[in-house]
Amino acid sequence: MAQRGVAILISVVGVLVFTGLTAWDAQRLKQMALTIPDSQSGSYAIVGALSLYLNFLNLFLILLRFQGGSRD
Repeated sequence: MAQRGVAILISVVGVLVFTGLTAWDAQRLKQMALTIPDSQSGSYAIVGALSLYLNFLNLFLILLRFQGGSRD
């Protein structure tokens, strides 16, 4: 029973962390888009999209772990 409580706590902290990272990355990309010349925007867009993709992927995996019940 204690393991379930620890798992829920880790999941909640993980959701908060990756939600914050996603918001921070989105603001960082928005700021970079305003300051970077058009000739370099393609490479930054790819790196930014990859960063957001990894944040969403990790958030999704944590939510799956949170929603998944134990099989005991």
